[in-house]
Amino acid sequence: MINEQIRDKEVRVIGENGEQLGIMSPKEALRLAEEAGVDLVKIAPTAKPPVCKIVDYGKFRYEQTRKEKEAKKKQKVIDVKEIRLSPNIDTNDLNTKINAARKFLSKGDKVKVTLRFRGREMAHMQSSKHILDDFGESLSDIAVVEKEPKVEGRSMTMFLAEKR
Repeated sequence: MINEQIRDKEVRVIGENGEQLGIMSPKEALRLAEEAGVDLVKIAPTAKPPVCKIVDYGKFRYEQTRKEKEAKKKQKVIDVKEIRLSPNIDTNDLNTKINAARKFLSKGDKVKVTLRFRGREMAHMQSSKHILDDFGESLSDIAVVEKEPKVEGRSMTMFLAEKR
């Protein structure tokens, strides 16, 4: 909110140079802002009383968007990559999948390892758990098991994350 949009009984005012001008009515604060040739901007509406600053609104908005962009640049987005296995996977195929997971983990992503069961494989779910355990064991040098293998419907899933 800026200038006449501020409808509070009293506001805490901060001057152009960051000095506290005290608590006053919005009309008085707006008069001070107009004398300085800039705007009165409400920067903390939830405070008691609300905090307003005497500042050039265009410049204030520009600085705000620049700070937001700067914060966005520093963020690291973590993706979850999925690797699907079947209970009757061969060792070479398993090693290929392990290498793919190693690549994902080194990039900083999390890995969801899914062991999918079809047809008669459903009867031997618990005996296939060792595949996921071996998968986690072979990546234990760079990864840590975030969620232990868990049965969900026709599949068993486990999450791996990079070691800190």
